[in-house]
Amino acid sequence: MLQAIGLTSAPRRDNPPVVDDLTFEAPPGRVTALLGAPGSGKSTALRLMLELQAGRGVTYFRGRPLHRIGHPAREVGVLLGDVPGHPVRTARGQLRMLCAAAGVPASRADELLEVVGLAGLGDQRIGTLSAGMDRRLGLASALLGDPHTLVLDEPSKGLSPRERSWLHGLLRAHAAEGGTVLHTTSDPKEAARAADRVVTIDDGRLVADQDVADFSRTRLRPRVAVRTPHAARLAAAMSREARASRRSVEVVAEGGSRLSVYGSSCAEVGDAAYRHGVPVHQLADETGDAGPVAVPGQGRPGGAPRIVPPGPASAVAISELPPPIPVRPARGPLRPLRYELRRLFGVRTTVMIMAAALVVSAGLSVVLARSGKAPLSDLLVAWPPLLPLPPAAFAAGLLGALSFGDEFRYPALAAGRGTVPRRLGLLTAKLAVSAGTALLLALLAVLGNAEVLRLAYGGDLVSVPVNAPRMAASWAGLSIGCAWAGLLAAGVFRLTGAGVAAVLAVPVLVVPLVQKLLAGPSARSIAGLPGRLRELAWLQWPYEADRWVMAAVRVVAQPVGLALTLSLSALICAYVFTGLRGKARW
Repeated sequence: MLQAIGLTSAPRRDNPPVVDDLTFEAPPGRVTALLGAPGSGKSTALRLMLELQAGRGVTYFRGRPLHRIGHPAREVGVLLGDVPGHPVRTARGQLRMLCAAAGVPASRADELLEVVGLAGLGDQRIGTLSAGMDRRLGLASALLGDPHTLVLDEPSKGLSPRERSWLHGLLRAHAAEGGTVLHTTSDPKEAARAADRVVTIDDGRLVADQDVADFSRTRLRPRVAVRTPHAARLAAAMSREARASRRSVEVVAEGGSRLSVYGSSCAEVGDAAYRHGVPVHQLADETGDAGPVAVPGQGRPGGAPRIVPPGPASAVAISELPPPIPVRPARGPLRPLRYELRRLFGVRTTVMIMAAALVVSAGLSVVLARSGKAPLSDLLVAWPPLLPLPPAAFAAGLLGALSFGDEFRYPALAAGRGTVPRRLGLLTAKLAVSAGTALLLALLAVLGNAEVLRLAYGGDLVSVPVNAPRMAASWAGLSIGCAWAGLLAAGVFRLTGAGVAAVLAVPVLVVPLVQKLLAGPSARSIAGLPGRLRELAWLQWPYEADRWVMAAVRVVAQPVGLALTLSLSALICAYVFTGLRGKARW
């Protein structure tokens, strides 16, 4: 049972609310259509139900509001707009990623592709799908968690008549198993064909809440569609006969050679055309919209009519001031690490960036080695003085920025529930995966550059340096720091470009400032720091570890290491602050 009570959107400036005091029910086991013309507030009503838009009112899904449901994807399946996925991701990859978010087995993706008729198109990319295939994939995304309630916004948009018939059959099958189905439409004929109950709204207010039989009787009028080259002649003849026999027959010219005859039948129209010698090219029974049936009512500005027949929705008691609807973040993925891996490697962008970074890195190392002036550390990581960062470190930062940036551009978590949430589990998974990717890229860059240098100039150029552990730690720290800087900045500012800017800001802006601070002579030394740390620590580590502690301190004390540490600290504080501010709003 879906119960929407007192839904009212927040008005903008002096304009009236898009949805105003909307109350209705969608019972289980039945298909409910939310009918209204474009701009009547249907989509806004759905967003209020799903707590995606601020306003007032409450919506209960089997007695609980959405934010009180532990696993929303298993209770409510949502389709708002197009499929929210990266256009180069495959249909199967998109569903498998959402399976990890919903906490269901990955095999569920193939089952749903079979159900929606996309079994042979699982490896096709989302950007190449037709409108009908896109809607099928969106419906599969809504059904992933086997939800009890389906909330669909214009699910038949862009579908052919055959696909619409298939969709209506699928929705009725879901309702027949005891599920609740609520979908919006602007076509009265579709509502009459596909729904068991029709809720009609206009200007954000309830107009009628009826069973489909009552809706067809009171809101729709049967008519006979006629197409003839002598439309005006046939219309005049039928009007004269209707007046002579005192019958209530209305003939409306639809333009060109088409007529709509109300209050008659195909047999009567055909007989009249035969009597008057008028050829008929088309003669069919149709059902057309008669517009709202006006009866006196209350609650509309200026005394406009309103229809609210007795029913369950009108029996719900509404308080004078419905509770507010704050915008609540969606739940994070139930399997964040699996989700993040599928998100990262489900598109070819990741592999292309890594391959491009390795190729550029190898080329730069060969060019640097020709001069004979670059130190071995710069050769192995391909870091010429003209570049702010080595190619591999910049690529790690770019992949980190895409980790959040792509999701805010193509929302993937809990499809249709708004922007990507920033939960601790998801953040931890992203930090771990981005760090692992950065380490892999750093290792491949060093090994690849060393092999290229051996091939180009011989084995004497590349040798294992004495301070190899310290160099490796610095290189790993730089790569991971760039990846995390891009990730956190994209998460704070919700933009990939902001993450890339944060990565470049470290060597371009922060490092020069740190170098100026460290340029002066130092009267103090950090010698003896491990011993002082041992005195403060509860656990006593072995004295052999002092050497590693000092090595870590020296790495951090370098200008680049210190700049990265300061930048990451600032980004973490900004991330926590924005997260707490978002929670404080609700």
